[in-house]
Amino acid sequence: MRKLALALVILAAWASAATARPPVVVELYTAQGCAACGKASAFVSTLGDQKGVLVLTFAVDYWDYLGWKDTFARPEFTDRQRAFAKRLGIAEVYTPQVVVDGRAQTAGVKTEDVERLVREARRDPASAPDIRFRGERVAIGSAHRPDGGGEVWLVRYDPRQQQIQVTDGDNKGQTVVERNVVVQLQRLGVWKGRPVLLKLPSAPQDGLASAILVEGKDGGRILGAVAADPSK
Repeated sequence: MRKLALALVILAAWASAATARPPVVVELYTAQGCAACGKASAFVSTLGDQKGVLVLTFAVDYWDYLGWKDTFARPEFTDRQRAFAKRLGIAEVYTPQVVVDGRAQTAGVKTEDVERLVREARRDPASAPDIRFRGERVAIGSAHRPDGGGEVWLVRYDPRQQQIQVTDGDNKGQTVVERNVVVQLQRLGVWKGRPVLLKLPSAPQDGLASAILVEGKDGGRILGAVAADPSK
């Protein structure tokens, strides 16, 4: 009898997890050499304290020529921003930019617009696949897939607050503070609406948190997300 009761509890927990709303993913595209980015970083950082919101800070490299080379920037982060810009009809990439769930964007300095987009994303009734870390793998469940299929991305980020002393460029002499700075972005494979198990690569350094994003191809909407603490 006890075993049956335990099994029922486990099944209930699985069903609850499977239907739970995934976090709203708020992506900040920023650069240490961007004079307007400091306030946006501080504001977006506060969103990360809200339950059900996952903040990811992507440093882009296209302002490096102005005199300060961003210490966190990677070209693949810029590529991701450009993919969103193309799908969302943005003529040029810019900083600070906020993309919410891959569905909408606004300038990071427009705090009221950012908050509105987060509220709208929370109300989105879209079906999300169940996503679970399984040791060195991640399991993606079934759900309605978007036209063209979906992709599974691994994001590893540093949850600690970062303070960078900028010695050149527009922010010369200032300290730039950033949080949830993305260190690794890697495509794990495709998702066709059916369950799939994918292997995770090794982390490039200790102390990183991991997130899995299931999204439409080429800058499509984020369909589901899950984050794990650095001990996972």
